[in-house]
Amino acid sequence: MSVITKVPEKNIFDEICKEFSSYKQFRDDDELSVATDYQDYDPAKHNPVFYGKMHCKVSTDTDPKEDVDPASIHPSVIGYAFTEKPPKTPSPPPPPIPEKKECAPREYLELYVFPVLLPALEKMLERAKVEKCFERKRTKFSALDFLTEYLYNNNPNKTEREKLELNDIDFVKEWLKEHPRPPLPLSLVWSEEEAALKIQSFWRGYLIRKDPEVQELRQWQAEWREENGGIKSKVSDFWEKKMPDSPKVNDDDVKKDTKTESPRKVETPTKSEPDTKSEDVFSPPPQ
Repeated sequence: MSVITKVPEKNIFDEICKEFSSYKQFRDDDELSVATDYQDYDPAKHNPVFYGKMHCKVSTDTDPKEDVDPASIHPSVIGYAFTEKPPKTPSPPPPPIPEKKECAPREYLELYVFPVLLPALEKMLERAKVEKCFERKRTKFSALDFLTEYLYNNNPNKTEREKLELNDIDFVKEWLKEHPRPPLPLSLVWSEEEAALKIQSFWRGYLIRKDPEVQELRQWQAEWREENGGIKSKVSDFWEKKMPDSPKVNDDDVKKDTKTESPRKVETPTKSEPDTKSEDVFSPPPQ
């Protein structure tokens, strides 16, 4: 049994849209290949005649070299289309800087803090490189001290301020009075040249002290000091025996006597007996 079907009629609007889309696609491709593919001058690829203008390759059905006069046109530009560069649009003027108390936190950092802090950080890194902070674990360089001194001396609101060192700044003096710092170890204070001299002098002294004759002399000096260690008490006992009524000799007097270059002559008082003679008593010479 045959079935009779009705073929739908063609919609004229669909046919028009289909035809227009195919025509538009062909035209867009052609315009893109000709008009929008402009390139700028590249000295590594192009001849100097391309300088100053934008160009693009133009495809033609015929040979573009035909009917070309080399006297009026350069052969390297055959088959290219040129156009002038569009003028540069001037950049808009920067917006006015808002007041400190009215701007947002981000604007405050970008407009008032970073323009002063970033140059200080750059100078701090340069100084840290000079002090070899990137090569050693411990150095005498303090980044906070450097930033404090730099920001104080380079304050844009205090251009008339005198340049001062860190320890001469008023608020730093007040802080150090209440929070004194311990002295730095000599390993951080000395330079490499000074440390090398100290080590060399210590090593030379060790080699001298290591000599057997020097060791023997030092041992004799130690024994002599041990035997004569109570010289002060011996002197005081001597004066108590000779002059029991006189005041005792102080340690300061003994030190003064031992520092003199020549021994001091001290005479004891004579007694009533005619046969007695004065005795000359000398204080011990300096050690």
